[in-house]
Amino acid sequence: MSDKQVVQSKAGMPKTYDPSEIEGRIFDTWYAGGYFSRDAGGYANPDLDPYTIVIPPPNVTGTLHMGHALNDTIQDTLIRKARMQGHPTRWIVGTDHAGIATQNKVEQKLAKEGKTRFDVGREGFIDECWKWRDEYGSTIIEQLKGMGCSCDYDNEQFTMADGYAKAIRRVFCDWYKSGLVYRGNRIINWCPRCTTALADDEVEHEDEAGHLWHIRYPLVEPVDGLEYIIVATTRPETMLGDTGVAVHPDDDRYKDLVGKMVVLPLVNKEIPVFADDYVDPSFGTGCVKVTPAHDPNDFEMGERHNLEKINIFTEDAHVNSNGGKYEGLERYEAREAVIADLEELGLLDHIEDHDHAVGHCYRCHSVIEPWLSDQWFVSMKPLAIPAIEAVRDGRVTFSPKRWENVYFQWMENIRDWCISRQLWWGHRIPVFYCDECGWMDALEEDVDTCPVCGAKVRQDEDVLDTWFSSQLWPFATFGWPDEGFEHREDFYPTQVLSTARDIIFLWVARMIMSSMHFCDGDVPFTDVIIHPTVLDKIGRRMSKSLGNGIDPLDLIKDYGADGMRFGLLLQVTGTQDMKFDEKKLEGSRNFATKIWNAARFVLGNLEGYVPGGPEALTDADKWILSRLAGLAKRLDEQKDGYDFAGSAHALYEFFWNELCDWYLEFSKGRLREEDTRLATQRNLIFVIDQALRMLHPMMPFITEEIWQKLPLQDKGPSIMVAQWPSFASLERFVDDEAERSVELVRQVIASVRSVRSRYQIGNKVGLEVMVKADEDACASLEAQRDLIAKMANVEHLTIAPSAEKPKASSAMITDDLEIFVVLEGLVDFEAERTRLSKERDKLLKEKEKLDRKLSNEGFLAKAAPEVIAKSREDLESAESSIARIENQISELG
Repeated sequence: MSDKQVVQSKAGMPKTYDPSEIEGRIFDTWYAGGYFSRDAGGYANPDLDPYTIVIPPPNVTGTLHMGHALNDTIQDTLIRKARMQGHPTRWIVGTDHAGIATQNKVEQKLAKEGKTRFDVGREGFIDECWKWRDEYGSTIIEQLKGMGCSCDYDNEQFTMADGYAKAIRRVFCDWYKSGLVYRGNRIINWCPRCTTALADDEVEHEDEAGHLWHIRYPLVEPVDGLEYIIVATTRPETMLGDTGVAVHPDDDRYKDLVGKMVVLPLVNKEIPVFADDYVDPSFGTGCVKVTPAHDPNDFEMGERHNLEKINIFTEDAHVNSNGGKYEGLERYEAREAVIADLEELGLLDHIEDHDHAVGHCYRCHSVIEPWLSDQWFVSMKPLAIPAIEAVRDGRVTFSPKRWENVYFQWMENIRDWCISRQLWWGHRIPVFYCDECGWMDALEEDVDTCPVCGAKVRQDEDVLDTWFSSQLWPFATFGWPDEGFEHREDFYPTQVLSTARDIIFLWVARMIMSSMHFCDGDVPFTDVIIHPTVLDKIGRRMSKSLGNGIDPLDLIKDYGADGMRFGLLLQVTGTQDMKFDEKKLEGSRNFATKIWNAARFVLGNLEGYVPGGPEALTDADKWILSRLAGLAKRLDEQKDGYDFAGSAHALYEFFWNELCDWYLEFSKGRLREEDTRLATQRNLIFVIDQALRMLHPMMPFITEEIWQKLPLQDKGPSIMVAQWPSFASLERFVDDEAERSVELVRQVIASVRSVRSRYQIGNKVGLEVMVKADEDACASLEAQRDLIAKMANVEHLTIAPSAEKPKASSAMITDDLEIFVVLEGLVDFEAERTRLSKERDKLLKEKEKLDRKLSNEGFLAKAAPEVIAKSREDLESAESSIARIENQISELG
């Protein structure tokens, strides 16, 4: 636009802001412009450091949930700001093949066709998984686009892609040959529904009400008249695999029994009594039945005391042939049968209630079975040592910092990782066996024949844990182990990882360990943001069973993508959990409307406008430009602490309160005056332009739509690649004196308006106002007398250090001022006292009723949590209203 060009319209802005009309169109424009690529369509500065984020890859089976919505908003906010600062940026996007989840989905699909995976065979089943992925796997990627996420969609990654598979085989073979990967017969977590092993951190423990069964184990020979000992167990069915009874070596009650034999009930087999420090003498009777094949602690005791390990369950948790007459029973059926038989034999001493934590599969939520099995493991301690040091010395930092202690606790007590899974969908373990000569090796390339004897070889049937492939995400997505990765200084390590606390161990720690091992000691990222878990309004996890789940796509329909994004960020306060409040989204939608209407007003008042820089002619001009600089400073400072809520609140306060409610009001009169119009227009356009840029990372759509309509000089193609307004670029506008001056004016005007509202005095009624302040404040207010009189409709304004409160007046006290508004002749004091007293009495009755309800133990025990929460909110509201009314009554005298 030339300096001579004149703008005289509202640039075609509809009266009402409708997100659905602009979001899809704007996203397509961004994508077509190439702004999601590393060079941002040619607008990135190659001399600046790169800024890279890898998205936590959502499951290929997944759809957007509230955790995704929050985390992806955080990441997009960061990458958009870095892009506007000129950094070459890349937000890597892709999906995880999700072994168990995808296999379950495809098996369900086959079941509807009357088939099982065994009917179609392994290769056919894998083909079905790929078909499922091709049909449904991009759903969540399209949903990310609907949120406005500026990912590098042209380079979408997938953990089953050929290049990624190459990286996985390299890692496995390297660790195998160095001895970090080994095969062992160990107790693992087994899911009988998914029929696969699970790592320790894939097990979710839930407190459940259970029982302790106290069972009599007869001694083979009585000891000092004692004929039996009593063991206490939460799982009586596993006694079929008992091979010993343990007591603590310092437990005087059982010292004479150590070395004796007892008869295992129902099995009629002699097993030893032995001493081990693991036993807790205070639990149960102090005698512990030991089942080495079905409990990890029992397994360790069995190793120390050379006990036999007897597996009594099949892979689907039915009793096998080692269970004698109970063979074929499902584990809980076996429990009932064992208890009944013990009771019949007089060996069930007693039963007591006992609450305990029970492990469940993180995918299907079936109860986990500790199971003795041959599996592949990774030895973790050697990998953990450098990864611990990387966090201790600050190469990797957590935000909030408290999560570092959680990381240390887990890493310093790390156990070996079971990485094999009994599935078909996933990366097949690259170990090959020759049954003729016994040759075995891990290879990066498939082989058909034995290199030793030439016989046909077979590959291991199991696949790798999904997290084994996910741990390579930060560097495998950049092409490791290909040669180009050696020149990684332009993109690695990445800058930020944002994720949830429940995968610190499953994913974050493993990425640090594997990256440091394979990338010459490089950490995969420097900053780890642990965002809060999104709970419902009363603090419960969102789930289908509770019926409290919220679909982010529904929120986008109701509030727009910007409304949902900004409303979520307002609630990220650094706490561990976030109680989601949809009212925040309503406020964000209203915020978008407020900005839209302000822009329409400004664009509708550009008669005679000629582009040019800002010019501060009044204190109000100086104030808004100084506040704009202050906003830039605050946003720059908050980056390091990732204070998203603080940044969002600062932006909200600037737009809603300072720009819309005050500066636009200060400007209206000056826009009507020919000699002040152009300077005012230029100031408004400058402030809106700069503020929209600061808001853009959080609310990308509305800021782009409005920015495109601003009559700017040397305007680029998109706000996405417009220069970020740093504090350094705006520091020249800082003016503390103007800020104090206008703040005093705001205090006076706001106080007068508050009195009008409280006593229902119309805006057209002129008021008499007296202001008491120190001499400096009085001088400042005197300079703004006309502005105060006009904006507050004050007919008589007295400003003096000696001002006194008149009779029949309202008093407002701020940090700097005492403001008195004369009410004589405007308010019927007696009638007002009567009205307020009635309102107060009504509220007092309501408060009394709510106090009784919330003091009732029966109500608190039986009422739904949301009902109790609502009653507490009502009580707080009533108390606040009572205090406000009593202040008004006191003011009336």
